[in-house]
Amino acid sequence: MKEYAMLADKKCTACQEGTPPMKVEKAREMLAQLPGWEFAMEGRAIRRRFTFASFMDALAFVGKLAPIAEAEGHHPDIMMGWGYVEIVLWTHSIAGLHENDFIMAAKFSKVV
Repeated sequence: MKEYAMLADKKCTACQEGTPPMKVEKAREMLAQLPGWEFAMEGRAIRRRFTFASFMDALAFVGKLAPIAEAEGHHPDIMMGWGYVEIVLWTHSIAGLHENDFIMAAKFSKVV
């Protein structure tokens, strides 16, 4: 999907003070570019559950995400257990969604 690739190639940018959360219409548009991702937290976040064959495979996936998050300066909430990793993305400083959340979702989806 062309849009997905373009989104994954973008860089996260720092939110300016007073930046409002993304409007629902725009968030829906962007979410449509990210297969497997869905809204969470009453539309203030997006999430995806990835499944793996073992605990170690799930842990290895998390290890691959960490340097991406650090390089972009945008850190997800990650839950993991035997055979799964669930990622929740939202921009804490604006208590909602920002383009950065969708950029990170696209980058993380490429890791699998």
